[in-house]
Amino acid sequence: MHPRQKKLILVLAAPVFLLLYVMFALALSEFVPKHWLVQLVFYILAGTLWAFPLKPVFIWANTPPKE
Repeated sequence: MHPRQKKLILVLAAPVFLLLYVMFALALSEFVPKHWLVQLVFYILAGTLWAFPLKPVFIWANTPPKE
């Protein structure tokens, strides 16, 4: 697949994934206890864990085409 096609897929898929992730995190935040320390840990985790599912997609989009 051409690198431009891969990056187009990434540009279209990443925002959709991030929107769904944010909606899920917000829905889940309703069940987090109202203690400040628990909320701090939750939001730190929610703010960083989104990158792990997208990492393979970024690697795939940036690999050179096989000839």
